[in-house]
Amino acid sequence: MGYFALLVVFAIACGFLSHWQFDRRDQRVDANILVETNFDATPVPIDEALPELDSFATDQEWLPVAFEGEYLVDEQLLVRGRPRDGLPGFEILTPFLTTDGNVFIVDRGWIPTGHDQDYPDAVPAPPEGNVSVTARLKPGEPEIPGRGAPEGQIATIQLDALAASLGEERTYSAAYGLLRTETPSAETGKLTPKPELTEGNHLSYAFQWIIFAIIAAVGLIYGVREEFRERNADDPRVIAAKRREAERKALAKKSDADYEDELLDSQL
Repeated sequence: MGYFALLVVFAIACGFLSHWQFDRRDQRVDANILVETNFDATPVPIDEALPELDSFATDQEWLPVAFEGEYLVDEQLLVRGRPRDGLPGFEILTPFLTTDGNVFIVDRGWIPTGHDQDYPDAVPAPPEGNVSVTARLKPGEPEIPGRGAPEGQIATIQLDALAASLGEERTYSAAYGLLRTETPSAETGKLTPKPELTEGNHLSYAFQWIIFAIIAAVGLIYGVREEFRERNADDPRVIAAKRREAERKALAKKSDADYEDELLDSQL
């Protein structure tokens, strides 16, 4: 009974873990659909995609938006702690003042950490004057408690905090943009590539947890049977079962030559 109780607990845990893996797979499938649908779509004017400063729907992730205006170079920030291709680095965040008077945060790409210091050797400057930009929408990031950054840098793309410093009445606070194109063009960091469309190993992991529960159940049944046989060695059913197993093992050990000899003996 103790082992059975343990099996029940283990099976419930496996069920939760399997369900969690199925959920993770569903999330990956939904994310792949967004990439396939939005990543290469025709850019939409930003005031249509985001009619309010706090507008953003989850199905708009990766959707390209178009806007015009000028970069606010003096307000540019670096997002620290952004590794790529095994190298530490930063994302360049440059606020953009649109012709409508609103401020939209643009991520102008990734740059590596410097060779001799904990900041880049050089930061590409955005084009000056009036610029036409297309960028792919991404939701803002939450605050990470306890993580700070030196002046000119931030630890996470927390749009509410950026809006507080740039003007809440004019700054988009629910989504920012990953740079796609800008005209006139200028040097940028490494732009975000199209995500790989993969579901990962979540489905196989989900089935593995189910198999683990089945193996545990089979093991319990086997253990109960062996204990019953040990405690009831004189029971006719146990004796008959052991005899059948011995016969099967003996048959399994016979070679082809043994079978041929038996066949000849029976014919003679």
